[in-house]
Amino acid sequence: MEPPEARVLGHRQIAAAARIGMLTRERDTAGACAEAVAELGRALPFDAVTLLCIDPVSRTHVQVAGLGYTAETSQALAAEFVSTPWYGNVVGRELPMSISEDADDAPGPRFRQGWFYAERVRPTGFRDGLTGALRHDGRLVGLVHLSTEGRDVYDIEARRLLASLLPALGALADPADLRDLPTGVRAGLLTADGAVDLPGRERADVLHDPDFRRLAEAFEASGGLRLRVLWPVGTGWCRVVLRRRTVGPVREAVLVTEMPAELPYGVSPRELEVLTRAATGQTNQAIAQALYLSPRTVHSHIEHLLRKTGCASRAEATALAVRDGVLRPAPEHLAHFVERVPAD
Repeated sequence: MEPPEARVLGHRQIAAAARIGMLTRERDTAGACAEAVAELGRALPFDAVTLLCIDPVSRTHVQVAGLGYTAETSQALAAEFVSTPWYGNVVGRELPMSISEDADDAPGPRFRQGWFYAERVRPTGFRDGLTGALRHDGRLVGLVHLSTEGRDVYDIEARRLLASLLPALGALADPADLRDLPTGVRAGLLTADGAVDLPGRERADVLHDPDFRRLAEAFEASGGLRLRVLWPVGTGWCRVVLRRRTVGPVREAVLVTEMPAELPYGVSPRELEVLTRAATGQTNQAIAQALYLSPRTVHSHIEHLLRKTGCASRAEATALAVRDGVLRPAPEHLAHFVERVPAD
């Protein structure tokens, strides 16, 4: 049987599709998802819509944007839907599934003959629905579902149109989408529930270090937005950056990235400790007491630091340390070093 001829898209549908694609560049993920749902209404008819992502921690579906569905209702329905055979039909096919046409090219019984339609969909007054699986970088990251009170609304052309929008919607809804990460860095997320690996990334080794985890907890409690430090890993060192992030629109987390690095300017580990404490405003005497050194030894370390960094004064050297993240702070010193304004 020959497939039906494709209808020519209207200019409003084309404009909506283009706008949804452009929204993937926005940093405000929650706002971009809400705007994408509004644009979706200009491309396809619906009386209610929900955009859901798969929470990387709980592995449950969480509504990130919706119209006509409360988050609680959408998430409860998704939790039940994933246990049905129709969920397998949705995630197993590139073309989104509709209630109108699920008998034509999907295995198993018709959706309208099943308990989920009879007990969950029909009582709400909806007679047709369109569901697509969201993927990003080859990973299943969520679902989008449109509902309407009309029958036989979502034909093959509606399914094809939604299919063309799924990649952009998947990029928007992906809670683990950290598109600004440099290639090759090791990374991980710290949430209230613990450490979470990022898809396609090696876990940062520092996340296994109890001392670093205490530093990360202090950073989270500080309210700061970014912290750059140097940290020993194995027999070497790494440049580590902690950033406060909203992981998709789902939850607050601390993003930790790690890249192997040499200690800059040829400073030694002990000189790095001295420089960090000097940057907090500690005197040579206070540094000596904290590190169990003599004041003369601390003075020598400061002289070596000035020579190695090319700085003319202690103040210039400590300013350089803060500016470039040449620091290895203790948790109690973070107030001096966390950045509280967005980084460029």
